[in-house]
Amino acid sequence: MRELVVISGKGGTGKTSITASFAVLARGAVMADCDVDAADLHLLLQPRVRECHAFFSGRLAAIRKADCIACGACLAHCRFGAVSMNGPGAGEAVFTIDPAACEGCGVCARFCPVKAIDLSERRCGEWRVSETRCGTMVHAQLAAGAGNSGKLVSLVRDQARRIAGERGAPLVLADGPPGIGCPVIASLAGASLALIVTEPSVSGEHDLLRVLALARHFALPAAVCVNKWDVNPEMTERIERAASAAGARIGGRIRYDRAFTAAQLDARAVVEADAPAAEDIRRVWHALDAMEIRSELARRH
Repeated sequence: MRELVVISGKGGTGKTSITASFAVLARGAVMADCDVDAADLHLLLQPRVRECHAFFSGRLAAIRKADCIACGACLAHCRFGAVSMNGPGAGEAVFTIDPAACEGCGVCARFCPVKAIDLSERRCGEWRVSETRCGTMVHAQLAAGAGNSGKLVSLVRDQARRIAGERGAPLVLADGPPGIGCPVIASLAGASLALIVTEPSVSGEHDLLRVLALARHFALPAAVCVNKWDVNPEMTERIERAASAAGARIGGRIRYDRAFTAAQLDARAVVEADAPAAEDIRRVWHALDAMEIRSELARRH
């Protein structure tokens, strides 16, 4: 089993649209939407949810009002501003904990003299297993303000790998998050190849080099694809030279094409439309053959 992760150094480079097109071309891969903070692959693949599971991570503090003696110890020790006091002062006030501000550290429960504070598991969102026209997809959604997205990314990938193993699928295709933070690290660890989608701009080059350094740190092979390359051909050449110098392979170029927007409005992948950019994406996909991603798919079939 191989695993291709499509990432980007910054948001808005076209990563998800390209991933959806790869899902159409792969025909038999298991998809994983690892961009759990802003999941949108489902908008193009229109999944039919088969399973839905709650995701719990971290702890949440809550005060039992019946047992609280209003001493104010929780307010004095909380460093996240999660405890509020309503009333004239300690002994008479009502203390409450804001779940959006609580970090679940447990300090308030530790210093409460009457143990009137409970720490419970925090429900941070949910993850789903769905069927699409391209195959099975594992995806998730964090609740508003919830954290620990790296842990949820790892769960999504593990489930996608499990399903691929059970079905003998040769490829797991993951739509990763942008940037270089914890969710990206969770998306990359143990993958076969990272395809980094960038755009021909100064910020695109800067963020590309950062994520290339991250991939190099994990000794993960990386390829670079420049989307909307014809908007700035000189910058495209500069980016490709920098990527090659950083040890990445050049996966290809995709021209600027309004078919991307039209396909999104129709809830389709770009390669499902008759558009010049669709041919560019197919060339990038075929270029991955030489990097031993699609060759494994062909061998299985």
